[in-house]
Amino acid sequence: MRTACEVGSGVDRQSDEGVRIVKFRVERDVLAEAVTWTARTLPTRPPVPVLAGVLLDAKSDGTLTLSSFDYEVSARSEVPAEVDEPGTVLVSGRLLADISRALPGKPVDVHLEGSKAVLTCGASRFTLLTMPVEDYPSLPGMPQSTGTVDADVFAQAVAQVTMAASRDETLPLLTGVRVELEGSTLTLLATDRYRLAMREISWHPASPDLSSVALVRARTLSDVAKSLTSAGSIQIALAAEGGTGLVGFEAGGRRTTSLLLDGEYPPVRRLFPEQTTTHAVLSTHDLVEAARRVSLVAERNTPIRLSFTEGQVVLEAGQGDDAQASEALEVVLTGEAISTAFNPQYLLDGLGALNTEFVRLAFTQPSKPVVMTGQHKADGEGEAGFRYLLMPIRFAS
Repeated sequence: MRTACEVGSGVDRQSDEGVRIVKFRVERDVLAEAVTWTARTLPTRPPVPVLAGVLLDAKSDGTLTLSSFDYEVSARSEVPAEVDEPGTVLVSGRLLADISRALPGKPVDVHLEGSKAVLTCGASRFTLLTMPVEDYPSLPGMPQSTGTVDADVFAQAVAQVTMAASRDETLPLLTGVRVELEGSTLTLLATDRYRLAMREISWHPASPDLSSVALVRARTLSDVAKSLTSAGSIQIALAAEGGTGLVGFEAGGRRTTSLLLDGEYPPVRRLFPEQTTTHAVLSTHDLVEAARRVSLVAERNTPIRLSFTEGQVVLEAGQGDDAQASEALEVVLTGEAISTAFNPQYLLDGLGALNTEFVRLAFTQPSKPVVMTGQHKADGEGEAGFRYLLMPIRFAS
């Protein structure tokens, strides 16, 4: 793709009067999908007006490239187009996305009329004010490929982990996901100090002895995983050493890059206990439904209590003169009876991420975190691929 400097130095074709010429045709659905994907990360309040724009670069080889950039995250999408006059134009990304989705299902013709871009689709005609292309920053290049991963597996793993990342921007490190690449194993970790999620998956590294670590914004990682799910496989490119780190994801003609978070992520792996003395196994679905019902009377910041004894677990919420609820479920308990309490939503988040028929809750003692894993059979072993550690809440007995 041409850089902003090249565009500004007269690379675009111009008429004899010096007026820039751009003219191309693209299918409505193709345009709408590409613009929507490219504009999804545009800043709500851009520091400079041009960063609210999507750059459309029509090339003579029949390729239309759409780009967006906010100095941290970039997005680029390539789609086929009938290009009569190659050139580049910069218009409001959100407005173009809204318009393209509302157009009738016919080809869209785009051309310039002075300082305005004209979109014609059937009987519909829109004019958009263009922004100065020469002021638009150059997008960062894609780092060298580090490897590829199955898109569906990656999307599921990211969804399981990012829900545990912090939303508190005053702690920027914890808003990220630690990505560990070690040979053919890719590990994702995230924590908000109250819980910790970890997922290990297999991937295809470019080098069998690859060993690298990166801290990627959870919001960016989640967005990439969701938007590239249908691609089959995703290429991951990482430049984490020296200067400002950069990560890139590419699949199906779409590319996203993001600056890495800078700083030392806390050594959270050691929070998982090496051994547990008590574990309980029960139906994931039954526990989810019971927790939802009982938590209806749990006021904000109040816990849901779980008391495990041989053969059953009792869930309780509410106390004193307030509304109260309790429900008992069958459980297979190994070890001594134990009572603990958790934030209801954090408990439900972990259960919702398991994707297995049964859940195993492993304890060391009531005041220590529980480790949740999934298993497909009641008498099986917990799966090591995904682990969710949840801090308990102290409550008056």
